[in-house]
Amino acid sequence: MADQVQSDAALAAGLSGTLTESGHRLLARVYYADTDFSGVVYHARYLEFLERGRSDFLRLAGVHHTELAEGKHGERIVWVVRRMEIDFLKAARIDDILTVETRAEEISGARIVMAQQLKRGDEVLVEAKVQAAIIGENGRPRRFPKEWIAAFLRQ
Repeated sequence: MADQVQSDAALAAGLSGTLTESGHRLLARVYYADTDFSGVVYHARYLEFLERGRSDFLRLAGVHHTELAEGKHGERIVWVVRRMEIDFLKAARIDDILTVETRAEEISGARIVMAQQLKRGDEVLVEAKVQAAIIGENGRPRRFPKEWIAAFLRQ
């Protein structure tokens, strides 16, 4: 019950972003800890912003990491990133408000390709394509449940 109250409070506060017609949108602020000595976001921190966008998209689409780990789909399953392509176009800086936009581009079997953009206003700072999969306890790929596909492909 406490977890549900905490989850409801997080959704009410907008902590998980919002689902959009094509996917998901999340706002994030750049903090001092995200930057290097010059006040520019350190390159590895962009991965964390992108991960938050993907995780919150999954959460709002009804796919919860805790349920996967608890075996609510017949066995414990986890997400793994198989491939990532990133183009760093412009730098984000301390105190910037960033928008992480995420959409599912392709789903086949156990694999999903998610396209992401990290923006400051209308300005695209980072573009990424992330190929992820779900695997079972034995390390082998598992097919996506059919209900997930409809939730991910919101176009």
